[in-house]
Amino acid sequence: MLLSPTGMGWGRSALALWTALVSAVLLLPILFVVALSFDGSRWLAFPPPTWTVRWYSQVLADPEWLAAAGHSLAIATMVMVASVLLGVPAAFAIVRGHRSGRAAIRGFLMMPMVMPVIVIGVALYAVFLRLHLTGGYLGFVLAHLVLALPFTILSVANALAGFDRAIERAAVICGASPVVAVLRVTLPSIAPGILAGALFAFLTSWDEVVVSIFMANADLQTLPVRVWAALRLDLSPAVAAVATLLLAVSLAILAGLAFIGRRRA
Repeated sequence: MLLSPTGMGWGRSALALWTALVSAVLLLPILFVVALSFDGSRWLAFPPPTWTVRWYSQVLADPEWLAAAGHSLAIATMVMVASVLLGVPAAFAIVRGHRSGRAAIRGFLMMPMVMPVIVIGVALYAVFLRLHLTGGYLGFVLAHLVLALPFTILSVANALAGFDRAIERAAVICGASPVVAVLRVTLPSIAPGILAGALFAFLTSWDEVVVSIFMANADLQTLPVRVWAALRLDLSPAVAAVATLLLAVSLAILAGLAFIGRRRA
């Protein structure tokens, strides 16, 4: 017999309590940062002695913060586009490639997901320094692409694995070439998976800080790197305001992913 909440008795209350505790542990740090962003004092203090929104006004009027946000947005957008252009063919190779080589290709492409980010950062910095790619957009995009591409490939590969290939074969039987069948039947059918992969890639680049520290210089810093530098010099509530804005963007993207998931279901 399947276990259901109504048949759990006292276990249902225990499960609800455990869920509330886990949710509190996960959410309290976030709520703590959001509260600090409205701190009326000059330095970070909790609970805030007074409340204000002036830190948001200060951040949105600061050219350095705006420049860092612009760099993050541009780099994340380029990483998102590149991850789709590279991730879709890679997903086809994993799902529809020769059986003997699929496991090896999948393991190689997923390797960045299991390696420590600091190791990837050091390795990329050593290589990019020789190629004079550090401190530029190209270096940032390539470095973030290493981290973002596996998420796009996984999302597209899962969508492709769940696609009924008989529909594609029917299009070929009706006269479409294999390429046209893929472009006009398969890709539109797995579009939610591609879009989810694109959003994951954007989010990976948008929040990335460890690898970005190695790629940044005084003229080109992403928003997370700017936050890291500000934390080292000045514990102002302005940093909490920036963190809250970053969180708002991330939540908006996650809401988009949840919406896509509901559409796919």
